[in-house]
Amino acid sequence: MKRGKKFNVALAQVDRNRAYSPTDAVELLKKVAFAKFDETIEASIKVNFKSLQNIRGTLSLPHSTGRVVRVLVVAGADKQQEAKDAGADFVGGKDYIEKIQGGWTDFDVMVATPDMMKDVGKLGPILGRKGLMPKPKAGTVTNDLGRAVKAIKAGRVEYKSDKTGVIHAILGKKSFDLSILAENLRAFYQTIVKEKPSDAKGNYIQSLHISSTQGPGIKIDHKGIDG
Repeated sequence: MKRGKKFNVALAQVDRNRAYSPTDAVELLKKVAFAKFDETIEASIKVNFKSLQNIRGTLSLPHSTGRVVRVLVVAGADKQQEAKDAGADFVGGKDYIEKIQGGWTDFDVMVATPDMMKDVGKLGPILGRKGLMPKPKAGTVTNDLGRAVKAIKAGRVEYKSDKTGVIHAILGKKSFDLSILAENLRAFYQTIVKEKPSDAKGNYIQSLHISSTQGPGIKIDHKGIDG
């Protein structure tokens, strides 16, 4: 794959044979990021497990990622004000279910109360393929709407492994302080280690990298991060 001149200049500053400490990696990443906009910083962990479809859960970062997350809450009238007070972007009941059936999906996370799931379940063909279906294990099917919305807005995200065994997470923006990015990175890694399947054998965490939107990947010495 042909790379641009700026990418190659950035890549030349990364020692491909070295696994950097988390702090050194973030510092280098901020140095070599060359885009004129405030690039998104992402971390990727490759895991070794036979049932990759089971590698999924939720992750709460200590600092916001800087990403604006549009939250839709579907609940009965008695719970809607709670969602609004917590900062939900869209709040309603069956009116939003009908809107989604009509093709509207301009939101990033959907939260629903348990009593609404019978109707929300009908949206499976639409929400399922977009990864927007509320799930109890992800904390998006709950009666505690205030807590759920605030957590999502603060940076709680759902993660899962792709078919190659790589788990991705957004850590923040290039403009963030080094300490904030490093702390979010540590929290991401520690969560994946903590949620390691009980039947995972051998070397579960195979590699950890960070990169900016347009920049090269930087390998991290993950064994130096307390799990």
